[in-house]
Amino acid sequence: MKYLKNIDQMYKLLFSLFIFLLLMPGAQAQEILTLDKALQIAQTGSPDLKRSLLNLERFSKNLEAQRAALKSRLSLDLQPIGFSRNRRFDNRVSQWYTNENFQTNALFRVEQPILITDGTLSLTNEFGWQRSYSDANDLESKVFFNNLYLNLNQPLFTYNRLKLELKELELNLENANISYAIQRLNLEKNVTQFFYNVYMAQMNLNIAREELKNTQNSYDIIKNKVEAGLAAMEELYQAELNLATSRSSLQNQEVMFDNAKDQLKLYLGMDLYEDFSILADVVTNPVPVNLEKAIETGISSRMELRQREIDIEASQFDLIRTKSLNEFRGDLNLRLGISGDNPDLDRIFDAPTNSPSVALSFNIPLFDWGEKKARIEAQEAAMESQKLSFTDEENQIIIGIRQAYRNLQNQLNQIEIAEQSQTNAQLTYEINLERYENGDLTGMDLNLYQTQLSERKIAFAQALINYKIELLNLKIQSLYDFEKSQPIIPSELYLNDK
Repeated sequence: MKYLKNIDQMYKLLFSLFIFLLLMPGAQAQEILTLDKALQIAQTGSPDLKRSLLNLERFSKNLEAQRAALKSRLSLDLQPIGFSRNRRFDNRVSQWYTNENFQTNALFRVEQPILITDGTLSLTNEFGWQRSYSDANDLESKVFFNNLYLNLNQPLFTYNRLKLELKELELNLENANISYAIQRLNLEKNVTQFFYNVYMAQMNLNIAREELKNTQNSYDIIKNKVEAGLAAMEELYQAELNLATSRSSLQNQEVMFDNAKDQLKLYLGMDLYEDFSILADVVTNPVPVNLEKAIETGISSRMELRQREIDIEASQFDLIRTKSLNEFRGDLNLRLGISGDNPDLDRIFDAPTNSPSVALSFNIPLFDWGEKKARIEAQEAAMESQKLSFTDEENQIIIGIRQAYRNLQNQLNQIEIAEQSQTNAQLTYEINLERYENGDLTGMDLNLYQTQLSERKIAFAQALINYKIELLNLKIQSLYDFEKSQPIIPSELYLNDK
């Protein structure tokens, strides 16, 4: 295309001039910010990405903690001193007596959750020494004691809560990973938008400076004509007004440029007092795009669909919990134990006592006035809603890709129109400038042509930028890079940072 060659040559010339100005003696050193460099800064400095990464770390640590909780838990309870004195009544002999007790003991416990059955196997050992005195019979007892128990607690006829909690945390972590990857993609889009906003503000500023220069030249010309008596004083008044307007426009563009830079600094996480200059390549080379390929890749790779699947699975877990309300449930508790006591420490188990026990209990709901049925139906409706969200998300992806494709094709036409409009506006301005210098055109009319030229330049640059942004939007929508002809693997967006 014709405009591509012209624009390419123009930007090569501008780039060479820019480098020359930077290397001039006395030029102030200033950081040059390109789009690639801005993206690199955002990867480590963006507050949005940091929050997403912290959220990912939170779910990762929660899952790590839950897996650690499935291992054996060891605890030790110590009671160095325990003393009590109580006045009590003995019904057998109808007599009051005083009991005094001093005890010291330690309790060691090992608990092992059983993931397969949702049960708990525990081993406890209590060792201590006790002194007891009662004035009822004036006897004192001093003994060492030890109680060793192996206990199994097993829920029956209910769902496995341990497995469900672990699976939920795994899904939460996967969802956080997906959210982080999506944030990385959105980061590229947002950085690009903010970057080109600064570029456009910078371009508007340069155009305003050029417009002021042209207006100043026009003012000087009409001033000389008025002083020579070749033009009316009204022309000078109009030229002064045009010059003041151009200066005001320049000042407005300087403010907008500084504001755009601050917004970019804030999003990138840069030092707000650090200054930089924008170096952007807005030359656009049309990229061939296959709509069917984009839709196919988007449907198979878009991470939002997996998030909707996770939502459906989470709804299924909620349904399991809902069905457990007022459920028929059993609990089995088995215990094997051995106890011993003796005044001599080395003879504690000379006459041990076996302490087995078995307990089986059931919770049998009788009537709940329809509460469980209503809650189950409500949760089933929520599940259906999640399934509809999945279908809607899939349709939204297809529509989004189609819209991005249409916008991309439309931008190519807009670029051609904007390029031709800029060329026509430039020629028109040059012709009318000559007429103005010859006295055949008023300053007000020339100012209109100057404004038209500035608007066409801005429109052309904006059309080039819009094409780049739409191409990036299609890349994010389809997860396929048509410039490099390769798919984007979502997992790589967060695995590379770990």
